[in-house]
Amino acid sequence: MKAMIFAAGLGSRLRPLTDTTPKALIEVGGIPMLERVTRRLIAAGVNRIVVNVHHHADSIEHFLRNNNNFGADIAISNERELLLDTGGGVVKASALLTDGRCDEPIMLYNADILTDFPIEEMLAEHIAGRAAATLLVSTDRPSTRGFLFDDNRRLCGWINHVSGEVRSPLTVPEGAKAMAFGGIHIINPELIETMTAYGRNNGEIFSLTPFYTATCDQNIYRAYIPHAPYRWVDIGRHDTLEQARLMFD
Repeated sequence: MKAMIFAAGLGSRLRPLTDTTPKALIEVGGIPMLERVTRRLIAAGVNRIVVNVHHHADSIEHFLRNNNNFGADIAISNERELLLDTGGGVVKASALLTDGRCDEPIMLYNADILTDFPIEEMLAEHIAGRAAATLLVSTDRPSTRGFLFDDNRRLCGWINHVSGEVRSPLTVPEGAKAMAFGGIHIINPELIETMTAYGRNNGEIFSLTPFYTATCDQNIYRAYIPHAPYRWVDIGRHDTLEQARLMFD
């Protein structure tokens, strides 16, 4: 399996910390998030990692170089000139991710997500489910928005719980369950072609959330819920960063 770590974000909600430090290098328990995620992926058998950079890009590149890429095959996708969001970031990094081969799943991992669920289990479910993408989700985490899944855990739409807005190219089945997305997903490399076409029609800067929603009638996207209890924190706010430091120190 290959992986892409999204490390290009501005980290606006963590200012003033991110005025001088990229969010990916914010520390939890004395360890920068990028190191935590990288080591986690290596331990799960990932054989190539792509890291996208924009905000404080030099700091991230220096950090990886000074640590000898933690002994891994790591490539940089340079978004210094234009921050492309998750979908646009994957499209830009496509050559680095496929490297002429389209036979390995790709894990997409937000650098601000601190969690300990078993990556190997998620990969096994992705392969067994024959999905174009498998998304880490939660049924009990509070969120104002969520993906909708049918009884077979297939993605069938998106909902805004505040406004009641529902988006889907499908007729959402009665009883569809809303689940909060956990910022980690596995895609088949062929899906990048669909992302590229979507970007041509919607602009090169786009998030994967509307992409999944708009194309769930064309491809199978499945929910993954870890079988055993696990920890999960988005460290992108001051309060949740403190929560993570208490939980993982």
